[in-house]
Formats: sequence, C-alpha cells, structure tokens
Amino acid sequence: MGKRILVVEDESIVLLDITYMLKDAGFDVVGQARDGEKAIELAHALQPDLVLMDIKMPKLNGLKASEVISNTFQIPVLLLTAFSQREYIDQAKRANIVGYLVKPITEASLIPAVEIALMQAENTKKYQEQMAQLDETLHNRKAIEKAKGIIMKRKNVTEEIAYNKLRRLSMNKQLSIEKVAQLIIINDQKQVNR
Repeated sequence: MGKRILVVEDESIVLLDITYMLKDAGFDVVGQARDGEKAIELAHALQPDLVLMDIKMPKLNGLKASEVISNTFQIPVLLLTAFSQREYIDQAKRANIVGYLVKPITEASLIPAVEIALMQAENTKKYQEQMAQLDETLHNRKAIEKAKGIIMKRKNVTEEIAYNKLRRLSMNKQLSIEKVAQLIIINDQKQVNR
C-alpha cells in the first residue's frame, strides 16, 4: 500500500494535477483541502504520512497551518508555492518543513521531493524514538541509583548488597527492577513527608 498523503491547495486545477500525479506514482491521496483550517482538521482526522501544502491560501496560510500540523500531530509537511522569496524559505525552516517545491509543479520534481520528504520524516521518527528510549533508559537508571542509595542509607549496606536486594525484590514481586526502584522511592518520600 502506498504512503498516505493529504493535498492542500486552493487552486482546483493544481489540486487535481497533483492528486493525479501522486496516485499515478502509487501514493494514496487520503484527503484534499483548499485552506489551512481544513488542512489542520483533515490532518487530525486522517493522520496522513505527509501533507503537501500550498503557502498562499484563504483563511489560514500554509506556513501557519504547517506549523500547527507539524508541531501538534508530528506530521511532516512539504510546501508548494509560487514564491521562492527568502522570507518564505526562512519561515518554512522555522515551521519544521521537510521540503519546499516552487510551482509550476511537474511530476519530475514532485515525486522525488515526496519520496525524499517521506524518507526524511521516517528518519526523524526513528531518531525521535531512539531519543525517547534513551531518555527512558536514563530515567530508569537514575531511579535504580536513587533506590540503591535509599537502601544503602536505611540498611547501612554496600552498593553491591543494595543492588542485590533490589534484584531479589524484583524477582520476588515479579516486577521489573525499574518498577521496584520507583516503589522504593515513592515509599521513601512518604516516610520523609510523615
């Protein structure tokens, strides 16, 4: 199945052309919008893999809509515009845009840009997942260290003995060592607050 794309363009003929080119290349055009407000609504409802967004549109311009879509739903946006002025490019950088195509759009320029934008978005997503996993690992490590410190202080034992106590508790309670550490920290906080 092709990647799911939302096309946002206020000019009907351009909207149809882009939709046709994308479908012809094997992409699944899941929705179309003619203004920024509708784009945000459809991005939320459809959760596409990519949004192709014109900059100049009624109600809410493409840059502002792109910023909302990118930041709120973490959906990548490829901008389409008749304007290649520096101010638009600078604004697009701040709005976390994965690509920028200047009209007129041809199949020769559109399809590679879409493929690259999708690949960049996939790489970004993998990077964010790795970062989240590293953050969780670090958080868990800190909890284990803190719990060891609590055990060492309360039982007047070495770090190795404290860690072994944590491991035994984890096995006996059939909970992860991280969960046991968190419970020890919570219990310690309750005792401190008494």
